[in-house]
Amino acid sequence: MSENVYVGNATVDAAGDRGWLLGHFKPVGDVRHSDDVEIKWGVHPRGDRRAEWVTEEKRTALLVLISGRFRVEVPGRSVLLADQGDYVVWGQGVDHSWYAEEESVVLTVRWPSIPGYAVPAQRRH
Repeated sequence: MSENVYVGNATVDAAGDRGWLLGHFKPVGDVRHSDDVEIKWGVHPRGDRRAEWVTEEKRTALLVLISGRFRVEVPGRSVLLADQGDYVVWGQGVDHSWYAEEESVVLTVRWPSIPGYAVPAQRRH
């Protein structure tokens, strides 16, 4: 059953897929493939921001600060994650964006895992 076990390092593996460790975008048959959930290990340099707001959100998300200082923007509210373990959860229908005030590492869990939200790589800052 070793084909159903994957051992890796989040920092190393995340670098190869824009931070994503698990989700619909991993190859079918890979134990990291899931239509139920997505997990991201986001390493963001100071000043990094999402190039476009996510709109018409159909997922629920949890974002946990591992290190740094990270801001999540939702309509009418700006949420600052400043202490390790600070987190924010938003539900379906909540538009959002983000900004790294300092070099930051964040863990994001989203569900379900559905295509259609990636910003083209050349448009990211």
